[in-house]
Amino acid sequence: MIFAGVCTYTAQTQSLWVDTYTQAAVSSADPVASSIGVEIMAQGGNAIDAAIAVHFALAVTTPRAGNLGGGGFMVIQHSDGSSSALDFREKAPIDAFREMYLDEQGEAISQKSLLGHLASGVPGSVDGMVKAHEAYGHLSWHDLLQPAVELAREGYPLRASQAQSLNAAKDDFSLFEGSALYFIKTDGSAWKAGDVFRQDDLARTLERIQSEGRAGFYAGETATALIQEMDKGGGYIRQQDLDEYESVWRTPIKVAYKDVELVMMPMPSSGGVVIGQLMRMLEMSGASFDSPQSIERTHFLVQLMSRSFADRATYMGDADFGEVPVHELLDTEYLETRLSTLSLKKHTPSDEISHGPIDGWTYTTESTETTHFSVVDGEGNAVAVTTTLNGSFGSKVAVRNAGFLLNNEMDDFSVKPGTPNMFGLVGSEANAIAPGKRMLSSMSPTIVTRDSKPVIIAGAAGGPRIITATWLAILNILDYEMNAMEALTFPRFHHQWYPDRLLVEKQTLDPDLHRTLTTMGHEIVESSALARVHLLHIAEDGVIEAAADPRGDGGTAGF
Repeated sequence: MIFAGVCTYTAQTQSLWVDTYTQAAVSSADPVASSIGVEIMAQGGNAIDAAIAVHFALAVTTPRAGNLGGGGFMVIQHSDGSSSALDFREKAPIDAFREMYLDEQGEAISQKSLLGHLASGVPGSVDGMVKAHEAYGHLSWHDLLQPAVELAREGYPLRASQAQSLNAAKDDFSLFEGSALYFIKTDGSAWKAGDVFRQDDLARTLERIQSEGRAGFYAGETATALIQEMDKGGGYIRQQDLDEYESVWRTPIKVAYKDVELVMMPMPSSGGVVIGQLMRMLEMSGASFDSPQSIERTHFLVQLMSRSFADRATYMGDADFGEVPVHELLDTEYLETRLSTLSLKKHTPSDEISHGPIDGWTYTTESTETTHFSVVDGEGNAVAVTTTLNGSFGSKVAVRNAGFLLNNEMDDFSVKPGTPNMFGLVGSEANAIAPGKRMLSSMSPTIVTRDSKPVIIAGAAGGPRIITATWLAILNILDYEMNAMEALTFPRFHHQWYPDRLLVEKQTLDPDLHRTLTTMGHEIVESSALARVHLLHIAEDGVIEAAADPRGDGGTAGF
């Protein structure tokens, strides 16, 4: 029997109720999608099958982030102890060029990389799911797509948050024919909870993918519709881009911490290296803190964050287009130099941190509405998937006659090195725009293993806050023995080097802690919420603790 849970927010961190299962589980941003994934496993599918079904279901139920027109990363820990990492990140179109978002004076025009056809990279999601299925799927491709097809064709009742997100984007949707058709009511009235949301054109696109696989998206009727949309709006994606797009299997980054090992994405995900640096510096420092919210711990972890994000901005980008010194960035001697600049009494201003020196290396050629889901099956396979359109509803452009939204991932490049993107992140030449290049990402799907067995499957939505939220949630379990829900509900904080400010969640920071951190030089800015994590924890007794972040309205399912 399948059980499902829906999470609601609470500020309490003691004895929080957590969904528990014994054989298989899914945590995602949508309760319906989580249940679909578990149904697939109940029918004999493995965790990879379930992840594919969840991905396509989220493309229907969570259009602000789930997608056909975006991309992402998948990390797998196999039951035999091996691991895999699949990069289906979007690429810059062949016609893209370094200065494409600059005006005549060489200044960045931010809206061009955020809104409209020119903001979109070549989608990778469908190719990625096909490749994952070809390598590790058990059930038929047709069966994995069927739940999403039915959801799109028959519709589903909107939750209040889904209606609110559609209404909030109405003005932008009205700028584009397809988006206005699909996402604005014909009578112009607001969406409300309980309205049945049907997507007929999306259902037909999903059916083409269901019957034709990759060709159902990158060729034929769907590709024609996408190219016509690009031509109409002045976008750069061409048929050649679709023909040549390919997701890539990569070697995961593995970093030890205490008695566990973290399995993470390599470039162009910055999350694997940054979390790896954070974990290594924390352990190397020998620091330990009685309370997870002590002044000393908060200050110390913030100092680690700012240094790692400085390295992110300087050195990280698509390793297929230039050397990224991953080994050096994780090297003990290098991290000791980073730790040596840290003060336990005072915040180091970002202007004084910069990046660390790496001898002989010169760089030449760097949404909050992401969605993550975690899956584990009864055989011991675990999958962490983070996928995105970048901003909420991506570029706001829906492909007419195909029903899906396109991403605005081109903003994740360094449009102009040194100029912040939509998340305030700056980057270097390592992440500059180039044809066919993958943009740097904060997506951080992570699997923590002990003796090659999965212990934690985690990841988040929330732009650069993905990295720190995922890290803090994992530490809450490993260092403070919190259960999965306690780990997610505990207050978060975030620092990304620039802008030089410490983000904290509203009404969660103790006033005394706030005052002390301010006297130590931290500029504190309150935020309504810092990222949304979806996490599974396999306890020592084998029980699967499943939690969907209460800052959203996702859900878990399992049996």
